[in-house]
Amino acid sequence: MFERFTDTARQAVVTAQQEARELQHGHVGTEHLLLAVVGAPGDPAAAVLIEAGLDRETVRRAVARALGPEEDAVALASIGVDLGAVREAVESVFGKGALDAPTEEGPRRRGWFRSETKPGRSPFTARAKKALELSLRESLRLKSGEIAVGHLLLGVLREGEGRGARVISEHGLDPDAVRRAVEEALGRVPRA
Repeated sequence: MFERFTDTARQAVVTAQQEARELQHGHVGTEHLLLAVVGAPGDPAAAVLIEAGLDRETVRRAVARALGPEEDAVALASIGVDLGAVREAVESVFGKGALDAPTEEGPRRRGWFRSETKPGRSPFTARAKKALELSLRESLRLKSGEIAVGHLLLGVLREGEGRGARVISEHGLDPDAVRRAVEEALGRVPRA
């Protein structure tokens, strides 16, 4: 599926993983995909949300407020331990990924959705995987030859129950109106 992604859409998926790590989340959810969409410079789908007042910082605050950092990081921070600094110090001595859980050797699945993850890569939630699959369906529905950042946003909207779609709704935006605006921005409004 990822061979159909534009370079910008691929970068958005990588950015979603980076956002999850920066927020100290052990997963990549639809909220991180939304963060990556609004962080895509010059993208028409990002422009739709930004013009509606939903920019990267607004989304990031909403996600941080809803999820915060993982519980372990919060507990350690409460006693003055900076988990990021500890990880950095250990990796400087023992190498990158030294604190990551070991993976069992055996048959490996290929692709972005494998059950085990590479060191430093967060696993995708079921809703994020569904949103990515739906981005392909949106691309096909709109008769596009590729999956662009706008299709990622349409996938998040179509999945509809993840935190990404909730952030959009909680900001006072109508998901159907956002969908229509993104389709228009993509220049491929389907004929009914």
